[in-house]
Amino acid sequence: MTKISSQDLGTLPINKLLVKQAIPASIGILVMSLNILVDTIFVGNWIGSVAIAAINVVLPVSFFIAALGMSIGVGGSSIISRALGANQKDKALKTFGNQLTLTLGLTITMVVFGLAYVDDIIPSFGGKGAIFEPAKTYYIIVLYGVPFLALCMMGNTVIRAEGKPKFAMYAMMIPSLGNLLLDYVFINLFDWGMEGAAWATTGSYLLCFGFIVWFFMSKNSELTLNKCHFGLNKPIVKEIGSLGFVTLSRQAVVSITYLFMNNILYELGGESSVTAYAIVGRMLMFALFPVYGITQGFLPIAGYNYGAQQYTRVKETIFTAIKYAAGLATIVFILLMLFPESITRLFTKDSVVILETPPAMRWVFAATPIIAIQLIGAAYFQAIGKAKQALLLTLTRQGFFFIPLIFILPLFYGELGVWISFPTADILATIVTGYFLNREIFKNLKPETNRHGFTD
Repeated sequence: MTKISSQDLGTLPINKLLVKQAIPASIGILVMSLNILVDTIFVGNWIGSVAIAAINVVLPVSFFIAALGMSIGVGGSSIISRALGANQKDKALKTFGNQLTLTLGLTITMVVFGLAYVDDIIPSFGGKGAIFEPAKTYYIIVLYGVPFLALCMMGNTVIRAEGKPKFAMYAMMIPSLGNLLLDYVFINLFDWGMEGAAWATTGSYLLCFGFIVWFFMSKNSELTLNKCHFGLNKPIVKEIGSLGFVTLSRQAVVSITYLFMNNILYELGGESSVTAYAIVGRMLMFALFPVYGITQGFLPIAGYNYGAQQYTRVKETIFTAIKYAAGLATIVFILLMLFPESITRLFTKDSVVILETPPAMRWVFAATPIIAIQLIGAAYFQAIGKAKQALLLTLTRQGFFFIPLIFILPLFYGELGVWISFPTADILATIVTGYFLNREIFKNLKPETNRHGFTD
């Protein structure tokens, strides 16, 4: 794979550039998603279906803390991409140093809080009845490794902002492959049960952290830090916070969604319904990996060219990304409509779960072909530093539509109403995102004289 520098983001053809950025991102997300998928298959077959539900209860808590690192990473990386595009390397370095300081301080604080209130947090996220004990075991061990995961997620976005998607891909592949190997050793060979699953996950975070440290200490990175870069700079922290708050809000809403979904489904159908949701949730992470890969590849290209005032290239990037993502999403939709039963049987032999999951999966993915507009639209505003619009569009699907729907529709349709909420929210959010994105393109992305004195 050809090496890409940050300057290439403003010069290579958009089609070629998006492929170069999206393929490594997609592969990385694929391997990470496969890790989660196979991990769930291992747990379901070697420990039991209740263990799948237990992990599903813990994920939103640990992922929210890790999302602090991701939000700081995405917010800071938007600044870094635009700074590199505008030849402001010192600002890029200061931003990266501030990202490290913020990530360490915030995630360690959250872990201490999470461990102190473990017996209250787990039941509130649906860890009740037979789910509680395995969830608590998994939660405590995994939480120790979450600060390392947060640093990895932050560092990964910075690597991509530098125009190094190949190394970002490696950073996602290493912990995924490590987790699968450790799963086999700790669960199957050592018979450690839920403790084995948890230690395998924590060990994978440490492997990723080791790679991230190596990358930034090697000559592969353009961002070589000094002590002066770690001191917090108020304007930079404020900008990181405003942009990163978009990602953090999204993950917070995801965590709140898990809280509501686990509790609502537990009341409507018990452990089997929570397990069905866990399986569908894993497929949401796995099946859409190429679409998420294009979204990740889109971010640095849009940010760099916007910073360089090359607005024609920004528009081309938007349209190309939507076209590619929509095509791939349609393929995913067709496959999931055809084979939901076969997919479910990979996870469990529980007959009740096998009966309940396929129709739920079909409903959840019913609007998949149109989600490209939703994802690329929200990512665009984040990439160019427009935090308010990005926040609005990020919260639209789950915050403004999905959460109200899962309380309203079950009143009329029972458990089916929960599953119908997914495509309904997707359609409504896509309409809203399409409106704002279309207005932005025609209002603010007009060909203008750029900083080099030429018209795009």
